Amino acid sequence: MKNLIKNIVRSIRNTVRSAAARAAMAVTEFRANPLRYGKRAVTAGASGEGYIDTAVKILIAVVLGALLLAGLYALFGDVVMPTLNQRIRDMFNYAGNLH
Repeated sequence: MKNLIKNIVRSIRNTVRSAAARAAMAVTEFRANPLRYGKRAVTAGASGEGYIDTAVKILIAVVLGALLLAGLYALFGDVVMPTLNQRIRDMFNYAGNLH
């Protein structure tokens, strides 16, 4: 009976060890060649985007947005609005008499 229990415990231990070894090999293989596993390759990329890259992109977007907004404000303030005001005055200030 003692030998039977020893054999069962040994079998369970060997099974757990081999399963752990297979899992470790699978993780190592996945890290070495992530493109082989399809969709999971996106999450396993070694290259990444850092905080400085993101900060520079946001800063560039803010500066370009401010320049665009300033340009549109200058265009509407100097060119479009006076012309629009003049056209509205001309439209309602006609020379005809109603009576």
